[in-house]
Amino acid sequence: MNIDKMVFAFAGSFILISLLLSQLHHIYWLWFTGFIGLNLLQAAFTGLCPLAVLLKKFNIPKGNAF
Repeated sequence: MNIDKMVFAFAGSFILISLLLSQLHHIYWLWFTGFIGLNLLQAAFTGLCPLAVLLKKFNIPKGNAF
């Protein structure tokens, strides 16, 4: 699995978890969902993703996007 697929998997998982927590625990979890969305948006324009930087340090194979 390369960095691109791992970033998408982490983002999708965190979005689904935060949506579930917003329904079961507290509505403020939607702020976390928004943070993930903003991070994905800025990564699309800048090419800089904090998770991708971290995964590069663990020698995960690079993908096309990061």
